[in-house]
Formats: sequence, structure tokens, C-alpha cells
Amino acid sequence: MQTTLEKEFSLVGTGLHTGRPVRLNAMPAPAGHGVVFVRSDITDRDNAIAARFDAVNDTQLCTRIANEAGVEVSTIEHLMAALAGCGVHNARIEVDGPEVPIMDGSSVRFVREILMAGVVGLEAPVPVLRVLQPVKVVDGLAEAELLPSDSFEIDFRIEFDDAAIGTQVHRLDMHNGSFARELSDCRTFCRQADVDYMRRIGLALGGNMENAVVVDGGDVLNPEGFRRADECVRHKMLDAMGDLALAGAPVLGRYRGIRAGHRMTNLLLRKLFATPGAFEFIEADKTLAARLPGVGVSISDLDVAV
Repeated sequence: MQTTLEKEFSLVGTGLHTGRPVRLNAMPAPAGHGVVFVRSDITDRDNAIAARFDAVNDTQLCTRIANEAGVEVSTIEHLMAALAGCGVHNARIEVDGPEVPIMDGSSVRFVREILMAGVVGLEAPVPVLRVLQPVKVVDGLAEAELLPSDSFEIDFRIEFDDAAIGTQVHRLDMHNGSFARELSDCRTFCRQADVDYMRRIGLALGGNMENAVVVDGGDVLNPEGFRRADECVRHKMLDAMGDLALAGAPVLGRYRGIRAGHRMTNLLLRKLFATPGAFEFIEADKTLAARLPGVGVSISDLDVAV
């Protein structure tokens, strides 16, 4: 069955790029509603934006969606990953500003709030997007690909000159609480040179070492270091989880990313939906539903207390 939140929850935080305080209210929604963001601070025009790949209008350092009235919400990927990882198919997300709060730079606080609020079933079958044939996008050294699979898998490789990151590879089947256990606490990361550049162009105004891991060559500048030895590649997988959730339905397929980011994943979804015969929508029976993200997840799956 499709699901939604059992009850509403609220969070207050700071926008990573705007540096502005923002309040987020996540509320239950009916079957077929999907995930919809609503700008509660805008009342003079349509303020609702469906969280879909074709609503994405910017992927520079985050994922931003917009509606036809020009209303935007950015940095949605960590919340989208948490909703998908907890198996929430329908929700109304109200924010009183242009950006979802960054919290600690991971999805763990969102996951905790979702699981504390509860996830309930709705009287409607779950549509699943099944990948039928490989679809791939390439841009220089970056690649993103979707392949047929009997479950939802994420396979990622990153390569950085900074010795603190280097080359990292990880692969996960995303069923039975894998997202909560393995990815949700992994924070966004950047190089000190990137921080300097973003500040020069007016981004990352709310960024600090409480919501991002900063590296400089072989050094991790955060006093606590990494939460996991391969936290960086796991965060890239978290981002991919959130960006793939913009397909509008759980994905049955294997995502493979090499040096990929928000832009590549969005281009991949656009190519998938534009390729005849590359996918189909099916209704999940009990066997398939048991392999989808979020089934069986509990708050005990969280490894860290944040």
C-alpha cells in the first residue's frame, strides 16, 4: 500500500546557501498526492511545487525545484532521501522560505522525525517504476546509469585529489532499513577551496562545520573528523537517493554513479522518461513491496544520536 505520515512534525533550522532561518512543517497527505512542497510565505500566487524531476530548474550544489508561477524551493535532496528511505510516498511539506533547513548536513534528523511521527498505510496500491533497459548519461569523467534489477540498488564511486577523500566505492541494496542504518547520518562535504569559492558567489552563507565536513588536502578540518571512513561516498549515495525520489515512485533498478552529482542524476531521469521502452510502472505485490525502501525500518536502525 501507499503510505503517508501518521502525524505532522515541525523543524526549525538554517538554509545552507541562504543562511536564513526557516521553519518546515511535514504533514500527512492522501494517496496519489505524492510529495509536494508548499511555500507558506508566498500567498499571492500558486505556492505548491510537486517534487518531480521535471520541476528541477537548478542543480548547482543542491537540487532546486520550481513551479510555473516561478515559486522555488531548494536543497530538497536530504529530506527527499529521508522520505524515500523511510518509505513515505505522500506528504505535504510546508516551508516559510526558499530553502529546506540543512540541519547537520545529513538526513538523520529528518529520518528520526519521520519515524517518531509514524508511517501509515493508505488504501491504494504502490506504483513502482521498473527499469527495463539500461539508460546512461556521460559528461566528461562523470557517469550516471540505471540498470534493470530485482531490487533498488545504489552503486557509487567518487575520486578526489584531496587525500582526505581520495577514491571511495560503495554499493548497497536499499531495502529493509538500509538507508537509515547505512547512509542517513552521512553529511555533505566540501573542500576548503570550494567554501571560499561559494562564499565569493554568495552561496553557503549558512554553512559551517556543524552542518558540513570540510577537507583541505589530507586534513579533515572538523574536530570530530568523519563519522565513517567512507562518509563522503555514502553522502553521494544519500544525494542520489533523494534525487531519484523525484521519479515520483519507488525505483526498481540499479543506479550506478561515477563522479556523479545532482545534475547527472536529474539528466539521467530525464533521459529515462524520454526513452521509449526503458521503463514501466507496475503495482507492487506483497513480494515486491517487501523489497522496497522503508519496509521494516525502525528508529533503532539509526546508528547515531543527533
